[in-house]
Amino acid sequence: QRQLRKTIAMKHYKLDCASLPDKLFTKGTDAKDWLSLATTTADKFPPGSLNKVLPIDRSVEIERITGIALWVIGNVALPFLTVLIVASFFSDIGMLILKLFLVYVATLIAVNRYYYAPKFVKKYNAPDQLSDTDIKGNQYLYTERNNQKYTSLQFVWPESIQRPALADKPAIFCAIPHGAMPIGITAYPMWSKLFNDKLCHWTCAPVVLKLPVISTYMRQVGYIPAKSKNIVEMLTKKEENVGIILDGVAGMFQNHDEIAYLKKRKGIVKIALRAGVPLVPVYGFGHTQLWNVVVDPFGILEKLSVKLDTSLCPFFGRFGWFLGPPHRVPVTICLGEPVNCPKIADPTSEDIEVYHNILLKKYEKLFEQHKEAYGWGDKELKFV
Repeated sequence: QRQLRKTIAMKHYKLDCASLPDKLFTKGTDAKDWLSLATTTADKFPPGSLNKVLPIDRSVEIERITGIALWVIGNVALPFLTVLIVASFFSDIGMLILKLFLVYVATLIAVNRYYYAPKFVKKYNAPDQLSDTDIKGNQYLYTERNNQKYTSLQFVWPESIQRPALADKPAIFCAIPHGAMPIGITAYPMWSKLFNDKLCHWTCAPVVLKLPVISTYMRQVGYIPAKSKNIVEMLTKKEENVGIILDGVAGMFQNHDEIAYLKKRKGIVKIALRAGVPLVPVYGFGHTQLWNVVVDPFGILEKLSVKLDTSLCPFFGRFGWFLGPPHRVPVTICLGEPVNCPKIADPTSEDIEVYHNILLKKYEKLFEQHKEAYGWGDKELKFV
């Protein structure tokens, strides 16, 4: 058994993103400077070592409390506001709730735009406005830097994808679980620098890129619609990385459970085979703990959300705040060994099935590799 363990053991790297010096959080910083701060282990990290909440500056904490609350509202404001406006015509209570909602939103905007934005733009020497052309530069937002600190974010990856393993071709980073909001993936520069120099485009539901205000920001940091045509174009024509939350909307309805909706998620495998690019399994430890999701016992909201490809998922955050900021839970993004897909112009269903099964096994191995280090030795990853 010792000999077998020796054979299958693989070196792993860990980067404490939250503790990365602010002066290194720039587009101009060489990846070598980040990698020089990474620690390694010959096999597994010690139990509980990936589940540490780090101290945080109070101003960073309050900025994220108000900033994430505003971000959440930005994603749900249109349908929510529509309902309140209609209700205000028929009820005094509806009118009162509408006014309170508008005051709430206005307060969050004022606090973030006129106090915290100037403060952190100066602190991080970040651009005051996003560029229409420099997507890589846009990814170094002060808000995403503060996300890393708020979630005590760490990245863990195996030697098999350590530079320069992915240097010659783009990769598809397949992250699970979604949770209420997959906040761990918002460390955008990590995906565009740690493993190769290719810009990483994350995907989202097409409807999100039609929302006012929010859609402009998301496009400026590289988001594309989660459609085959857009993904293939990025991989083959632009030769850039793509990131996808593989369990999608269905993954939002898991409340403190590690259940992955992956058995039918085979489309991304077909895309990878057509493009001849590797699939990199990614697990966000802590994603399901950030918010308390309200799940109806009949699964009606989940079915509607999946059908409409948009979230109808109510949740509570820190302080019991409805649609508020997440709990201060450490998030550790663990990447697994890649599924190296050959280039097949027209993959058969058998081809897709083979590589999909390999991907599921890689996820299982990834979860087992790091669950004790996150303090989840008794948990199991289930596929549905």
